[in-house]
Parts: sequence; structure tokens; C-alpha cells
Amino acid sequence: MIKIAILGATSHIAKGLIFSFLNNTNYSLYLFARDTSSVNFFLESNSLISGEIEVLIFDRFFDHHYDVIINCIGIADPGKLKDSGSSIIFVTETFDNMILDYLKERKEALYINFSSGAVYGTAFNKPVDYSSLSGIHVNEITEKDYYRLAKLYSEAKHRSLKEFNIIDLRVFSYFSRYIDLNTKFLMTDIVNAIINDDIFVTTDENIVRDYVHLDDLFGLINCCITKKNINDVFDVYSREPIEKFELLKVLNKEFGLKFIIENSISLVNATGSKSVYFSENKHASIIGYEPFYSSVDTILFEIEKVLNY
Repeated sequence: MIKIAILGATSHIAKGLIFSFLNNTNYSLYLFARDTSSVNFFLESNSLISGEIEVLIFDRFFDHHYDVIINCIGIADPGKLKDSGSSIIFVTETFDNMILDYLKERKEALYINFSSGAVYGTAFNKPVDYSSLSGIHVNEITEKDYYRLAKLYSEAKHRSLKEFNIIDLRVFSYFSRYIDLNTKFLMTDIVNAIINDDIFVTTDENIVRDYVHLDDLFGLINCCITKKNINDVFDVYSREPIEKFELLKVLNKEFGLKFIIENSISLVNATGSKSVYFSENKHASIIGYEPFYSSVDTILFEIEKVLNY
């Protein structure tokens, strides 16, 4: 049994990983959250109560030994992130330092931290790659910078601790059946329009997004676990990104999505505008990561799951 601790077990990404781990008998899970009742409800409502699972509050974190620690703590919802202010910096650092304190006592453990493509900055008018630079106006740091700076600071700290096994995974876009449909994302707005037979209203900007499939993300996690003695960062990518207007046409054909384009609507950009938000940095291939699903594959598969969830 590989002992896996997942912090932030109520998050969107964590729920998908829990599902994947529990469909494999090689793992025992320690699930940490502020609200353990929400974790138990998720497990029960998805028939995931069998298997090696403990649901715990954060105060119990140092009570057990783990082979792998996965940090899913953070604010992903743009609406909540916009209102979080500086708290995102302190929350990120508090739990990161807690895990690093654990590694001081158990250096052989692997720490997998979910970071973000936002670390590359705010100017996303073309794909980022391995040579991309992140810039910031140091005399005009605004609330839109807090999230990426919190993530970038964690990454810098991790790279400095070369004696520890730490991997940062930069997620750009993620969508699955476990998403909270009350959050404000492109895909939640689209899915709600399909469910309610409403018209999806969007801008005339043809943005590009890259949605990684749950199975591919889990495959990347397993590549990380298999690799020994590593301290590195990897961008997360699907087999192929998708343009918004191409996606809307596909969803109109497959699910009857109705949409119109309006120039005057206002969008929530909690971390800055991102017209082309994906990475061509394939550094993760060095540990064997090769995504099977494209973004459109992911969206079609997971919307079908949402509609039958």
C-alpha cells in the first residue's frame, strides 16, 4: 500500500484524484479538510466508502506517516479569488510550510503541490513554453497579482530545498464531473446553460484553453510517484488545446448548446485576462507523461458525466 495524504480534499481536483486512487487497490488515503463532513458526503454519495480511507482534520496531519503528500489547497473559483485579497498568500504559505515541516522529519516522502499556469504572468497572448519569462510591475502590485505571486513564491521555495522530493504541477485549465456548478468558470457557465436550456452569452474574443482529462492528470501523478529523488516543476497539458468558438460549435452539435456573442458583457478576471492560456512546455515528458485525451475529448466526456451525475 502506498500511503497518500491529500490536503484540501473538498477541492475540485482533489475529488477527481480521490475517485482515481480509490479505483486502484494499491493506495490508502488520508483525506484532510476543514469540513470533514463534506468529504464524507462526497465519498458516500459517490459510493467511495470502501477501501483504505481516513478522513481527518488538519490538526491530525502529523499523526501519520505518508509516502506521498498532495497539496490541493487553494482558491480556484474566480469569484471567490477576486474577494480573497491577501488571504490567498497567507493560506498558501501556512499549509505549504506545514508540509515542509513534515518533510524535515521524513525526507523520503514525495510532496506534490498543485501550482498554476498563472505563475507565468498576466500577458497570455500566445502559448507559454520553457523559455517564457514572468514579469511584474514591482511598484504597482495589485490584487490580481496576489494569487500568482503566492504560487511563484512556493515554487521558488521548493526549488531551493533540493534535498527534498518536491514536484510542482502547474495546472492551466481543468474540468470534470466533480466541478461545483455554482462557481464562475467558462465551463460552468456553459454546462449550466445546457442543463437549464438557456442561451450562453459570450464575448467575441476567441480564447484558447487546455483542459486536462482526469485520467491523464492521474497518470501524471503516477509518473511523479514512480520517479525517485526528484525536485522539479512541470506544466500540465492535454493532447491538444481548444479554441472557444470551435468548442461552442461542437457543444451545439453534441448537446444542443445555444449561444450568442455580445461585446458588452463583463467577465470576472481575478488573476488577469488570459486569451491564450496553455503551455507548450513538455518538460513532463521526461518522467513519462504522455496525455491521451485532447481538451475537446475531455469536455465531451465529462459533460456527459455531469448530465448523468
